[in-house]
Amino acid sequence: MTDNVSRSSAARSARVSARPLLSEAAVPATSESFELDPAVMFPLLGSADENLRALEQVLSADVHVRGNVVTLDGVPSDIAVGKRVLTELAGVVAAGGPVTPDAVRRTVAMLHGGVSESPAEVLSLDILSRRGKTIRPKTLNQKRYVDAIDANTIVFGVGPAGTGKTYLAMAKAVQALQAKQISRIILTRPAVEAGERLGFLPGTLHDKIDPYLRPLHDALHDMMDVEAIPKLMQAGIIEVAPLAYMRGRTLNDAFIILDEAQNTTAEQMKMFLTRLGFNSKIVVTGDITQVDLPGGSTSGLRAATEILTDIDDIHFARLDSSDVVRHRLVSSIVDAYDRHDAARGNAGPNRAARRR
Repeated sequence: MTDNVSRSSAARSARVSARPLLSEAAVPATSESFELDPAVMFPLLGSADENLRALEQVLSADVHVRGNVVTLDGVPSDIAVGKRVLTELAGVVAAGGPVTPDAVRRTVAMLHGGVSESPAEVLSLDILSRRGKTIRPKTLNQKRYVDAIDANTIVFGVGPAGTGKTYLAMAKAVQALQAKQISRIILTRPAVEAGERLGFLPGTLHDKIDPYLRPLHDALHDMMDVEAIPKLMQAGIIEVAPLAYMRGRTLNDAFIILDEAQNTTAEQMKMFLTRLGFNSKIVVTGDITQVDLPGGSTSGLRAATEILTDIDDIHFARLDSSDVVRHRLVSSIVDAYDRHDAARGNAGPNRAARRR
């Protein structure tokens, strides 16, 4: 257990330089100590105090820990934030959720964002568990997305790469199947190159389209026993197919996910949405800044966000770079491209048109 822990001098200097000087001069520093449940202290601080170090990097108050007593030094507003962060993280531990440096940073970001929801509720919401691995939302927008799937028949998850749009939708689909809320899962994607280029690929039609559907298979393998998946697919309980296979069907008692929806045309999107049958749910995921349609065609996802916004029981969940759950650089890359596109006045262009 850490005793009298404080941040390194380099981290302290960086934090102090980021504080508003006027606030420091106007408000005298103070100190406050409080106790936490001894049982939460080790997971709260993390292995080798990694969580504590992450906390010290993002909090404006100095943190000292002795046993289960935490002391915060700083101006009252910074102390209040620090106390709330530690209380929320203790709540995550008490609910059985893991606390990691990433969870620490996301908790601080949520509180700084002034959200009404409790970060502990966001980070401890279990969607699906398998072999000791639990799938949970990691950001507030992800939790709102998951809640929207529960509350609506059709949900659009729109956001950049790495925000968990498809993965969380898949988890909700498997959860619904296991709870017998639906009888089958249908996963589909548009095969953008289904014209001349696809024809040059070797093998059968299944071999040709498999690369387009592979990400859906990969996510499915994370959530179900690998041995059970072929049997479920053979029985028609799980279906993974290109979007063209949806035409002319009515999909009842199913959880249907359309991935990479930015690469549908407006006509394909209309065709897909009108496949909805009774006791079914549709989740559409995509990134309108990553359109690969040839010939400058209008994205069906972009058109849907303009046409369907006022229809009851259809929800549009927006995710952004702050919801990226891949490597921390992915969020920075997304932001950098957004700034570049905005500066050029072409935010959200068709990538195929840009290449031409």
